[in-house]
Amino acid sequence: MSTYDTESRGEGWVLFAGVMIMIAGFLNVIFGFAAIDGSSFFTDEGRYVILDDLNAWGWFMLLVGFAQLIAAFSIWNRHAYGRFIGVLTASLHAILLLFTVNAFPIAAFMLFILDLLVIYGLVVHGSRPPTRA
Repeated sequence: MSTYDTESRGEGWVLFAGVMIMIAGFLNVIFGFAAIDGSSFFTDEGRYVILDDLNAWGWFMLLVGFAQLIAAFSIWNRHAYGRFIGVLTASLHAILLLFTVNAFPIAAFMLFILDLLVIYGLVVHGSRPPTRA
């Protein structure tokens, strides 16, 4: 193997993980604003186990979304904050998906695999220094 092959290995995984965390961040910001606004997209009859009302969930999702957006740029710059937040949010999302398997089995399975791929990319290839051309 040449030095180019060993130095550039894993950069695609880091790019993939950053893009996935960024997409999740944008969606969580949108969902957060919709929940804070009381959009009709969310049901009013819902009962929430952890937080009492939809407004609280909206603020929580908004903060998580902004943290994910910051983490995406941090992942691309190879900082530890991005890796930590990326692995943490992907892990929590994978666990939460297990609660939706009965309602959406195929979608939950596909998103679960995406979360595992993001975790793999960040854990295995996220700490390598970026290559210089």
